[in-house]
Amino acid sequence: MDITADKVQDSIGQMCPMPIAFMAKNMRKMEAGQILEIQADDEGAHADIPAWCEQTGNEFLGKEEADGYFKYYVKKAA
Repeated sequence: MDITADKVQDSIGQMCPMPIAFMAKNMRKMEAGQILEIQADDEGAHADIPAWCEQTGNEFLGKEEADGYFKYYVKKAA
């Protein structure tokens, strides 16, 4: 996956619901069209991040495995 993020959120070691809480806070500060990369190792993030995007209208661009964690990409809606 070749996505360049405008902001990176380090949520490694955080348990649900903290990655989502920080993601919501970060997204409020971003401009429409910007991309947030969330780095997380909590298993709940696999379902929680796409579900949050669906509820809020933001675009889930996908995830990729890194070294012991996942990177999730979310694009802020207009």
